[in-house]
Amino acid sequence: MEGAAVARNISFALTTKQFRDRTKTVTRRLKWLKLKVGDELMGCVKCMGLKPGEQIERLGAIKVTDIRREPLRRMTDELDYGFQETALEGFPVGHAKHWPSEFVRMFCDNMKCSPETEVTRIEFEYLD
Repeated sequence: MEGAAVARNISFALTTKQFRDRTKTVTRRLKWLKLKVGDELMGCVKCMGLKPGEQIERLGAIKVTDIRREPLRRMTDELDYGFQETALEGFPVGHAKHWPSEFVRMFCDNMKCSPETEVTRIEFEYLD
């Protein structure tokens, strides 16, 4: 990204470990409606709600490789898909959030939404 415009920040507050471990290549967001394939983003621990004196902690640059809107409940309606997606979200077999129902519950609890909510599924690659 040298010489490029400053990339938009994207928070990975709930999945910082997965981002750092590079086991996460998909993320879900409630909005991000104008994002396009090829857009470059800067992954951060926390981007908003910083207290006075707190700084944004950058995790690394990513590039969007696929984007689509879908109901969150697709992960529980289509279990094979759900298990594949939880792994791409950085929750491998054996992790409690590997179960699609647990992932959907975590997402809904943190984002204050329901399984019927249409979310933006963002697939990405690491640039560094």
